Amino acid sequence: MVFSLKGVREIRILVSSMFEPETLAFLHTKTICVDAATGLIREVRNYEELDQHEGEDEDLRVLDLRGLTVLPGFVDAHVHFFIHPFSEASWADQVATESITERTVRAVGHARKTLLAGFTTVRDLGTQGAGDADIALRKCISYPLSLAPSPRYFCANRALVPTGAYGPKGDMHLHVEGVDGITGAEVVDGEDECRKAVRRHVGAGADWIKVHADYHARTRMGDVAEDIGTTTFTLFTESELKCIIDTAHGLQVKVAAHALRPDTIRTLVSLGVDTIEHGRLMDRATLELLQQSNLKKPITWVPTLAAFASYDPKGKNWPGLAEVFRTALDLGGVRIACGGDTGVFPHGRNALELQLMVKLGADWREVLKWATLGGWECVRGMQWEGKEGERRLRTLVELQESGSCPRMRDNDVPFGAIRPGFAADIIATSGDLSTDFFSAIEPESIPFVMKGGRVYKFGGKEVEY
Repeated sequence: MVFSLKGVREIRILVSSMFEPETLAFLHTKTICVDAATGLIREVRNYEELDQHEGEDEDLRVLDLRGLTVLPGFVDAHVHFFIHPFSEASWADQVATESITERTVRAVGHARKTLLAGFTTVRDLGTQGAGDADIALRKCISYPLSLAPSPRYFCANRALVPTGAYGPKGDMHLHVEGVDGITGAEVVDGEDECRKAVRRHVGAGADWIKVHADYHARTRMGDVAEDIGTTTFTLFTESELKCIIDTAHGLQVKVAAHALRPDTIRTLVSLGVDTIEHGRLMDRATLELLQQSNLKKPITWVPTLAAFASYDPKGKNWPGLAEVFRTALDLGGVRIACGGDTGVFPHGRNALELQLMVKLGADWREVLKWATLGGWECVRGMQWEGKEGERRLRTLVELQESGSCPRMRDNDVPFGAIRPGFAADIIATSGDLSTDFFSAIEPESIPFVMKGGRVYKFGGKEVEY
């Protein structure tokens, strides 16, 4: 479908039902006014009959989404664009045998599928052996280049691991990191190396720092002692973790931690990490610490249910994680974002994470909040936190109202809600969220996708410009 907004200054979106994540309510008969030049929402007002008429004003384009349910674009807070499903090729084979060119071409396709599924923002937590390809990709798929359709792309570059803890691992040279010089993450030991690595990554352009705080480090024991081979060990010392977190925060960059063990997570919470990824082995006491962190420095848990449900050949890990998630629901107040570790399972099927949350007992409205406004609160840069963030938002709204707001770059605008000053990241579903939530968030039920005021899917078809 060919779709042109050339010369258009304002886009009006007519809405009969719209989700408001702050209150979990649905608003009705609204008109969303989008500034086509900035890609930001200018106004959300009550619908008037006049709104549906373009009249003789060629600067105005009206999009009628009445009859659909309109939502902020979804956020997947944990993806790997440079990985494809393990059912197609093992992680080790992908990392060690697929060229950077192949993996980048795949990543471009993954970005397109993700956007057309209604996910307008992602956070990529590590290139898994593809070096700095994520930062180069981010430039190509983000405004102003926008060479291919893609969500907003926050990236972490290379995850940090200590010596011997990560793969891929060869069978010939057991003391060598990686295979033929290829490693799935960056190896660092001691505070000095940790500090230098964080500084390098931030200097290279990373939005986030990713650290593997624990992992199954003794995998080579699996041939003779399976339990040891799959046991998760704490990898870094507390002083090393503190160095990583403090150095990143000093440069206004957040830290995401792969962590499963309760003791590891308790240490990370005490050090002020920003997100916990997976958390499969957490107990109630650890979840209570996450709950209590909201009083001081909020820490977000990204459960990645979809990865464990999709890739758990022996069914050992899923039941435990499901129980941890149910415990968090029972406890209440744990800050959660939706991120499936997408790539382990197919890109474009990111909604599986939301579906599993509801299947395990979460209220579907709460899940929509975690996938929208909660996603913004999770992945946004530190410049948007606290009083400084509130000031920046007020300034942005004032500039937008005065008509003097410039077009801002992809990763420096608020998103996750349909309100003035926020990015026009807007999707719509033809399904009924209240009676059939699972079907309503499937890609096939998302006929409309807009990111930053630009339409990428309309009437269920991909838009060409």
